[in-house]
Amino acid sequence: MSSHEKTLKLVTNLDRAAIEARLADVRKAAQDAGLADIAGLLGGTEGAARAQMEEKVKAALKALATRPEHKSLTAQLELVEINLPNLK
Repeated sequence: MSSHEKTLKLVTNLDRAAIEARLADVRKAAQDAGLADIAGLLGGTEGAARAQMEEKVKAALKALATRPEHKSLTAQLELVEINLPNLK
């Protein structure tokens, strides 16, 4: 993710592979931005149960709530959160 703002397309039909890929992208972007705490919260999501993944996403969103300068990460996590019911 770059420092300029991008329009986020609202996608509500992501499958597990797409959700895990988004989380990996957000984790890498957080690490690159020096947000090791956020990256750490999003570790271990590959193959995780929906409840576990939801817990990690909510914790990361809560941690980002006080960091408005990282709203692109927040937007990506909100997109993932919307799609979590798609997990089987």
